[in-house]
Amino acid sequence: MIDALPATGVSAAQVLAELRELRAADLPTHGGRLFAYVYDPAVPGLDELAHAAYALSAHVNGLDPTAFPSLLAMENALVGAAARLLGGTSETVGTVTSGGTESLLLAVKAARDARPELDRPRLVVPSTAHAAFAKAAHYLRVELDVVPVRADLTADPAGMAAAIRYETVLVVASAPSYAHGVIDPVAEIAEAAARLDVRCHVDACFGGWVLPYLRRLGAELPAFDLSVPGVTSISVDLHKYAYAPKGVSVLLHRDQALRLPQYFAYADWPGYTMINPGVSSTRSGGPIAAALAVLRHLGDAGYLDLARETREAVVTLAAAVQATDGVRLYAPTETTVVCLTTDEGVDPFVLADELAARGWHTQPQMAYGKIPPTIHLTVTAAVRPTTPAFASDLADAVAATRARGPVELPADLLATAGALTPSAVTPQLVAGLAAGLGLTDGAVGPMATVNTLLNVAPPPLREALLTGFLSLLQRPPSQGVL
Repeated sequence: MIDALPATGVSAAQVLAELRELRAADLPTHGGRLFAYVYDPAVPGLDELAHAAYALSAHVNGLDPTAFPSLLAMENALVGAAARLLGGTSETVGTVTSGGTESLLLAVKAARDARPELDRPRLVVPSTAHAAFAKAAHYLRVELDVVPVRADLTADPAGMAAAIRYETVLVVASAPSYAHGVIDPVAEIAEAAARLDVRCHVDACFGGWVLPYLRRLGAELPAFDLSVPGVTSISVDLHKYAYAPKGVSVLLHRDQALRLPQYFAYADWPGYTMINPGVSSTRSGGPIAAALAVLRHLGDAGYLDLARETREAVVTLAAAVQATDGVRLYAPTETTVVCLTTDEGVDPFVLADELAARGWHTQPQMAYGKIPPTIHLTVTAAVRPTTPAFASDLADAVAATRARGPVELPADLLATAGALTPSAVTPQLVAGLAAGLGLTDGAVGPMATVNTLLNVAPPPLREALLTGFLSLLQRPPSQGVL
């Protein structure tokens, strides 16, 4: 354990050694074997450049751009690049945020605050929209209308249009959706929203930076950006396929009038007048400077090459899935996601564990409605050299999964879970469950049993259980040290 506040300070060398020891327990952020959470282009020297740029502006405060004009120039440059890439015009404006969740929250806030006459504003999203929209609705007290998607996993334009009512302030489409990597029919959804004078936001946080390059490489992708009539805003994360360090995202609005309700301003107190375009007031310039450095170093041609490598990796991984008996593609591999499901006799959660045991870290996804459990692979340029090894290991992992058989939950655990309601989930109950499942001290091992339990739990109970577990982890030990 590390004492964060020792009686006397320790040497810089010891501090760094301790941090390296802590990092040794993390999943690998480089090497093309982690298919979620991180985005690695495998470009030599890029990390060092980003770190150096970050350090140059780490202490610059984005609270007041007039005090730090360097940061204002950097932000405007990033917004300009995103606007050019995503169909913007000379009227397009934008904001640099801390990540996709903040960008989506601000898009909802701008739409809500543009209609102050509404007591109960509403937000229309497809069922595959990112969970951050539910978070925004929760934080901002906006009613969430969720529309089921079609059999091909894309948003249903007719259903979305039918869900729009007088109180609707925003309609959402994804380009692409995170879970399956498919692009919604943005043009049809935006047309319906415009016809009813409602804003339309395109969530391109996940893959928006790479889609224009995939199209230039010959991919037949539907129009999705600000060039589509009726799209009023779009978001894209630079810490995903722009390969910048976390966390940097850009929220674009078609013009200034659409963006103005996004701002928060307050002068009725004795201090300085607070004016914020985003959620945070104080913001470090480090991530913004690092993002600018990465974009300028890679350039348009560099991103085209990285998109080509990513696409080659997707094609190879998809072929490996198709060639392996017991697994199959669940969604078209038209962007940068390989989403697979399993046949009878191959437990998807056991398969995820078997892949992890071979050094491949994937993201299991629970069943949802008629959608079965799936395994999600976010593919980056760093994955391309590893794809032959993955193909071989996938076949071995499927064979091992068949041999192990599916997870059988103990009868008493099933009975307990069946009787639980979210309100009955206490810290004591969660601690007991965690101990029984071997989840102590934040240790992460085989997760098939845990994922199977979560998969059979209704979403509200799953939320309560995972909230309790995260709360269990996020506390200092009784000794008061970390």
